[in-house]
Amino acid sequence: MFSPFQRLFKIITQLGFTQVALFAFYKLALKTGYFKGVPKPQTTTSSLHFLFDFPTQEALLSILKKDGLTHLLSQADQIVNGQFRIFGGNLTEIKLDLGLPPHHWTAYETHKASLPYDQFLHSDIKYIWEPARFGWAFTLGRAYLATGNEKYAKSFWQYFEIFDKANPANIGPHWMNGQEVAIRLMAFVWAAQIFNESSESTNQRKERIAQSVAEHATRIPPTLLYARSQNNNHLTSEAAGLYTAGLALPDHPDAKKWKKLGIKWLNWSFENQINEKGEYIQHSVNYHRLVLQLALWVIKVTRGAKVEKDNLRHFRVLPWITNKAYQNLSNATRWLAELTDSTSGNAVNLGANDGAYLFPLANGVFRDFRPVVAAASHAFLGEELFPGNEMSLWIAPRKLANLQLATCNLPTLKPLSETWTHLRTTDGNQRLAHADQLHLDLWWRGENIALDSGTYLYNAESPWDNPFPATKVHNTVTVNAQDQMTRASRFMYLDWARGQVIEKSDNQIVAEHDGYRKMGVTHRRSVSFAENTWRVEDNLISKRQSPNIYRLHWLLVDGKWKVENREESVEISLQIQSNLTLQISLITHYASRFSLARAGECLLGDADIPPSRGWYSPTYGVKIPALSLALEVTASDAVQFTSEFKLIPNP
Repeated sequence: MFSPFQRLFKIITQLGFTQVALFAFYKLALKTGYFKGVPKPQTTTSSLHFLFDFPTQEALLSILKKDGLTHLLSQADQIVNGQFRIFGGNLTEIKLDLGLPPHHWTAYETHKASLPYDQFLHSDIKYIWEPARFGWAFTLGRAYLATGNEKYAKSFWQYFEIFDKANPANIGPHWMNGQEVAIRLMAFVWAAQIFNESSESTNQRKERIAQSVAEHATRIPPTLLYARSQNNNHLTSEAAGLYTAGLALPDHPDAKKWKKLGIKWLNWSFENQINEKGEYIQHSVNYHRLVLQLALWVIKVTRGAKVEKDNLRHFRVLPWITNKAYQNLSNATRWLAELTDSTSGNAVNLGANDGAYLFPLANGVFRDFRPVVAAASHAFLGEELFPGNEMSLWIAPRKLANLQLATCNLPTLKPLSETWTHLRTTDGNQRLAHADQLHLDLWWRGENIALDSGTYLYNAESPWDNPFPATKVHNTVTVNAQDQMTRASRFMYLDWARGQVIEKSDNQIVAEHDGYRKMGVTHRRSVSFAENTWRVEDNLISKRQSPNIYRLHWLLVDGKWKVENREESVEISLQIQSNLTLQISLITHYASRFSLARAGECLLGDADIPPSRGWYSPTYGVKIPALSLALEVTASDAVQFTSEFKLIPNP
């Protein structure tokens, strides 16, 4: 490990001086109390300007059908009764009044005031913030449009008033983070319009929510330097929030400033945070979905505000979005579509997953990515993948744009409609969230067989303090028990590994990475498919003669298993549900040590199993058992592992 000075030097040289300086200025402003003196929002008596053209009740019911409506109303009634599915997972109380003393938000940010953690919250502020994002308000609004039942409008306004009374502007932990403020602002603007005609929407309530939107917008600009220092979804979310406020309150004295800031940083984000392959800077499927939703949102509110003429002759939908930004969003849509399973709607669990789903404008589970892919492909590709999806009714543009379609050349293989695989490679020019080079995801008939463990929790007591970014839990090879990169903090890796595809055809991918270059080791992986068998060859090439410990790991979906140890291989048969037996052969010509674990417990072998091994986290705060296979050898020269995944359909 390196000294604090070395760590700071690495951060500056690898993240860039600008980002580090912005973060330092933010911390200095906190320490000096600068943010306490930020002017309070000016009072506005106007109501919110309408920004959306909502679908008709008939169109909504037509796409929902009977079963969809039943599902929607079941979720909406849970919200009316005080519960929502936090991070798309467990039912949880909608707690908006934390019962705290009236401290300025900076007191919580500087730890001068205590947060109301309890055993359930895992000392994680995300559990405090999530109910107050008001994401569940979209479910209430959809149910209201579908039925006209006033209980859904009544419920929203009751929750709004609870929040408003308990969390006045800039007071309490819900005002700590500009992104949280921006997300809530957008939900308020949408909800105010969807419930506008309700008898519950009194003039007093309409005026108060308009004032609250102004208060939220005023909170964002002073700490934009923090969002800029992070150079991630914080900046995009806050820019979208400011732009929305500027359109929703056009007569407010700061409206022009909000719109200008929003446009500036939205374009900057779309131009600089998405690379030429379409991958988002956070190297995360879930954050990738988030930024596409934000892009769809700003298109929708712009059209609703009638800021632009309906002219789609150019390769963009809005006059203020640059061609580069629009092309990047097109590439980003292709990227997400490529990594979404067409049968289940699930996607690879790549990178950090904080459970965010900003605008849940469709039925389906949290891990169904098809609604966003459908709406984004409509907007940014000039076609609609997964047609007939409800989200496209709400947030996709009315017309298809006349676009040059983006190309996508990701390291995925889809030789049959029933099975496909994705090999994780990235060049490391942008900061990486997980040490996951050459991780392999494998799919069969909508089932994610070889898994990425996900995230589970960011903030908790060890061993659950964000353990899943590590190389050892991914489906790749670890050398000498080291990550492929240097872990500098709970959320930060430095010395980024660089991966590249060496060769690709319809049935084979060959790639390598240099994450173990300091040890003199190169890892090259070949993935191929033939006769219902996926073959994975891992070659570890060492330039030094000193012995190294190589550990091949596979995380597999839970199921009935049987293991046979042979002289040069280990074979495991795994029954997945009722339609597939997976026969896996792990082959090496060296003396090996095999272990099998599940949910932190050893099933076979004599390895020391950490509590965090053998888990899969589909969304934030949720973990389910998975099978963790590891094969370990020690050698001073080149080593090859061969893994064969034979897919055997059951009769």
